Amino acid sequence: MRWSEIGEEACSVARTVSVIGDRWTLLILRDGFLGIRRFDDFQARLGVTRHILADRLRKLVAAGVLAKTRYEDRPARYDYRLTPKGLALHPVLLALVHWGDTHMADGKGRPLVLRHKGCGCDFTPVTVCSRCAEPIAARDVRVRPGPGARRAV
Repeated sequence: MRWSEIGEEACSVARTVSVIGDRWTLLILRDGFLGIRRFDDFQARLGVTRHILADRLRKLVAAGVLAKTRYEDRPARYDYRLTPKGLALHPVLLALVHWGDTHMADGKGRPLVLRHKGCGCDFTPVTVCSRCAEPIAARDVRVRPGPGARRAV
């Protein structure tokens, strides 16, 4: 399979990876969730080349993950904001944060602590069943072909 064809697979992971599956894109999304909006601010935080950043932002806009809005005319300058489709990636980023905090910590603890605005408490992201609200681990899940499957899993 070619990288350019991965988004056409009948696999939700492959389709998602086709949009967010490189290191710069995930870091751009992280910064977007942290409130970064402008090209120069993304570049300053990430240290990525202008060419790579422009390419990744263009792809995220084309995929509907970010919206590009002009905030200055001369020279033309834009900000990039997460769309509802982009905001729906928040649980994905939280899962990556939790994995990194658990398995990649350097012994000093979490670099960022998550706090729930609703109750004011710090929290650890967990995955729960949408029906019964019980926590779910890998061994608690079975898969079966869905309506979009091309072949049996």
